[in-house]
Amino acid sequence: MENYLLIRMKAGFNGLKGKEISLISIVLMCATIILWSWEKTPGLTAFLPPQTPLQLSSDEEEKHERILEAGKSHGVQISSSLTTSEAKSNEAKGKKNSKQKKPDLIMNTPLKSSSIIGKENWNNATENKACNYAKGKWVPDNNRPLYSGFDCKQWLSGMWACRLMQRTDFAYEKLRWQPKDCQMEEFEGSKFLRRMQDKTLAFVGDSLGRQQYQSLMCMLTGGKETNDVEDVGKEYGLVVAEGSARPSGWAYRFKNTNSTILYYWSASLCDVEPIDVNNPNTDYAMHLDRPPAFLRQFLHRFNVVVLNTGHHWNRGKLNANRWVMHVGGRPNTDRKIAVIWAAKNLTIRSVVSWVDSQLPKYPGLKVFFRTISPRHFFGGEWNTGGSCDNTKPMSVGKEILEEESSDQVAASAVKGTRVKLLDITSLSQLRDEGHISRYSLTAKPGVQDCLHWCLPGVPDTWNELLFAQI
Repeated sequence: MENYLLIRMKAGFNGLKGKEISLISIVLMCATIILWSWEKTPGLTAFLPPQTPLQLSSDEEEKHERILEAGKSHGVQISSSLTTSEAKSNEAKGKKNSKQKKPDLIMNTPLKSSSIIGKENWNNATENKACNYAKGKWVPDNNRPLYSGFDCKQWLSGMWACRLMQRTDFAYEKLRWQPKDCQMEEFEGSKFLRRMQDKTLAFVGDSLGRQQYQSLMCMLTGGKETNDVEDVGKEYGLVVAEGSARPSGWAYRFKNTNSTILYYWSASLCDVEPIDVNNPNTDYAMHLDRPPAFLRQFLHRFNVVVLNTGHHWNRGKLNANRWVMHVGGRPNTDRKIAVIWAAKNLTIRSVVSWVDSQLPKYPGLKVFFRTISPRHFFGGEWNTGGSCDNTKPMSVGKEILEEESSDQVAASAVKGTRVKLLDITSLSQLRDEGHISRYSLTAKPGVQDCLHWCLPGVPDTWNELLFAQI
């Protein structure tokens, strides 16, 4: 073919002018190059939409197999081939970006939505979006605890520091929660503070919320005394009121990162106000359908909020606090709501609904509702001889496999909202040996604390789960 073209070119040289010769030469050279390419590269048909499955290199195949396995473990179906329509779509994208050589994998989730995840982003997507941190087991870890129960006196109340009590077994400090299908980011105080730079984290709830707050302060400082923290409670009205033994909360700011961590006591998580402000013995209106005034006043200043309630919802507590249920601004007259569990459910749904309605105003705000912390009274209640003397970790069970939270009230309340569930109930249920038990500094004979936890202890893990999700 090439020899024939050359002979024709020589034969026509004598009858042609210079410009015509140059033009013909250029055309013939282009034709020669195209024919040569066709002979050497019959695969020009690759420009057509592919009709066969993707062929991966050996390395890609190995990675792909790992991705398929990871997908199966999360209930996710991953397709390794493209349909004709998908291939055409990829061809169109390829014309816009010729540098894109490796096609993404298509992941179809049970939620009837499709996501395209590149191999380099698969791990992060799996951990951040698909991980159910509530599923897993407790494993031994000699690097625990994350701080010393002896040293964290700046933040840790003596009534929860079991190292300062007569307890002699501390195996409960040497356990770490391991989620079943994913790795949980390892907690680092400095990393947490950088993540919360120029931000405010607020715990709003009962005494278990206070335990989580004190736990986090110890974790952030490593249990060491620090001068880098400033008391900013006055900014939030958290001061000791006249006639009170302590403020209704605490707020501290880490100066280096301008990170504020605060706790506000709201045992019922609803608005409580005196019915007669001039009467020192007045009853208090407990507005089941109204969030705490503190939350309404300062929500705009928060970046992360952790809400909780639960153990004050009993008739004895309500009577002792002189709380009177109100709905719609008036005393409740609905007998169905007057039942304790129904009143609690109404309050949780109300506060979650209100917070969810506020989130569009504050795009950077993340709100978590922490599920209830389990009690472990055996043989009675706190005032009828109930005990939790066990000292062996994981005596109740060894692993959590359920997909759904065991706190159905909280899970149902946040479903369909932008409020996230911080699910700690089942994993804490395994840890009956981690309570204060009979070692409380103020314990009376026959009375044990099987509600609150020793610190360091289980609430540290609640904060690790929080860290992994913010």
